[in-house]
Amino acid sequence: MPSEHSYKQYDLELQMMQSQVLAMGGLVESQFQDAIACFRSGDVAQAEQVIKGDAAVNQFQVNLDDACSRLIVRRQPTANDLRIVMSTVNIITDLERVGDEATKIARVAKSIKEHGAAILNHYETVRVIATSTSGILHDALDALARLDGKQAIQIIAQDDGVDYEFRSIMRNLITFMMEDPRTISIAMDTIWVAKAIERIGDHAQNIAEYVIYIVEGKDIRHTDYAAANKDNAG
Repeated sequence: MPSEHSYKQYDLELQMMQSQVLAMGGLVESQFQDAIACFRSGDVAQAEQVIKGDAAVNQFQVNLDDACSRLIVRRQPTANDLRIVMSTVNIITDLERVGDEATKIARVAKSIKEHGAAILNHYETVRVIATSTSGILHDALDALARLDGKQAIQIIAQDDGVDYEFRSIMRNLITFMMEDPRTISIAMDTIWVAKAIERIGDHAQNIAEYVIYIVEGKDIRHTDYAAANKDNAG
């Protein structure tokens, strides 16, 4: 039979792993915020910092993947603990992809500044979707930290708003390009950024779905779970 010491060590390993996931989440959230800030200001130095910072995000993923693998092999977790570990594997993948999308935004910001393209207000075009997505990502990480299933349901319901805003941006920018061909280059860059932001919203939703899986043991991917539980989301 496993000793009490073994159980305590196992709990400690789980806690350390969860702590590192939240640290990774904090890093990618900062990366996203900084990417949007340099897209707004044209700060090339800040954009370069975001780009360089992606290496730290990638290292988090490598370390956490290894920690999850070792935990499964050594401890053979069952029931809820296994759900936590398996969900963690997926969550860190989503977090790494948030970092990738933030890097894309920073690269576009740097390119716009270097080429002096400023025919339309590119930041104002994505301001609303960036603010909404930043809030959703923050709330998803908060729900993960507290394993709050109710908050996770609210996040899933909010992602539709991000998708709607992205479609609206697309329509507006297509109109700009048709009316003034000089805006094509900057408009395409802005669409690229808007799509990166929309993808970050998708990854935040994925994290919320894994929170529900951890808490309730329900795999709700590809289901309209938020609509079916709208009373709980209120």
